Amino acid sequence: MAGIDENLSFHPLRIAVLTVSDTRTEESDTSGGLLASRLQEAGHELAAKAIVADDVDAIRSQVTDWVRNDGVDLIISTGGTGFTPRDVTPEAVKPLFRREMDGFSVVFHHASLETVGVSTLQSRAFAGQIEDTFIFCLPGSTGACRDGWDRVLALELDSRYRPCSLAGQIPRLRSLCA
Repeated sequence: MAGIDENLSFHPLRIAVLTVSDTRTEESDTSGGLLASRLQEAGHELAAKAIVADDVDAIRSQVTDWVRNDGVDLIISTGGTGFTPRDVTPEAVKPLFRREMDGFSVVFHHASLETVGVSTLQSRAFAGQIEDTFIFCLPGSTGACRDGWDRVLALELDSRYRPCSLAGQIPRLRSLCA
């Protein structure tokens, strides 16, 4: 049965949180703050946190910097996944992908459907792999980040989750969590 196997060791991931917004500041960034808080409460390390404008070049630059940083295992972004003219996170990030994780969007929308109903259709949440770094791109609302973390990522990023966890695909943990 799927779930956490308490007999296994927990291996913390080093996760960077990126907020994509033209208006949020460190003080008003409730979505990025929630993700940072949740991942640390789960035992992971906040490797970095940043806020960038809804701008393709700014998003790509920050993501690329973190992909090249050995201290970052994984990236979670919030914001820029909707349909307003300034929402460009998919356009900025997807061209960098080596592989797309189609299932993440499906599972996220299923979880989100329970909390916001068909409004989940307005999200272009997605995930994939850039080189060996995974990135999960969530909507900018705090509720969507809560759904994304609590209902999907908290389990998928826990090395004790079975039948398998994405933690076993992080290069430094491949031998520990295979």
